[in-house]
Formats: sequence, structure tokens, C-alpha cells
Amino acid sequence: MTPTRNQILAASAGWVAVMLNVVPGLGAGYLYQRRWKAYWITSALATSWFVAGAALGQNAEAAAEAQNQLVGLIGLLALAAVTATEAGLAVKRVRQHG
Repeated sequence: MTPTRNQILAASAGWVAVMLNVVPGLGAGYLYQRRWKAYWITSALATSWFVAGAALGQNAEAAAEAQNQLVGLIGLLALAAVTATEAGLAVKRVRQHG
């Protein structure tokens, strides 16, 4: 018998999903949890962030380039923090409700 989505999520180690979303980032923890929709949303957001940074930084001066890189890094770290928190809370929520 094939396990349900919630059974797979409840069986996953929450800390592993959190760490996979932080260390390599970009939703790797969602792959571990087999949460494809969340993974693709995270991938789309990260790709959009890269594209926006590249588009806005095309004609930037050398002095502004370091600041643009810092803003880009902060955005990716924020995305990793949000996805890591959400992955951990998803495991907790499924385990509490069934």
C-alpha cells in the first residue's frame, strides 16, 4: 500500500528538512519531504530573485555592485530561513494532527 502524503511528511525528520533548506538552500528540504509544489514555488522565487538582481544590476557602477551582491545574498538567506521554518512547522503540524 502506498503511503499518503501526510504519512510521508510525518515520517520525515523535521531537522533534516530544516537543515537541507538552510545549508544548500533553495528548497532541498522540500525534495526530502517530497513536497513538490513547495519546491517549485521556492525555485521560482529564487530564480525570480536572481533575474531581478541581474536586470537591476546591469548598468550599476562598480561601487554599487558590492551593495547589490549583499542585497542578493540577504534575499536568498531570507528565503532559506522562511522555507526552513515552514518545513519544520509542516512536520510538526502533521504529527500533531494525525
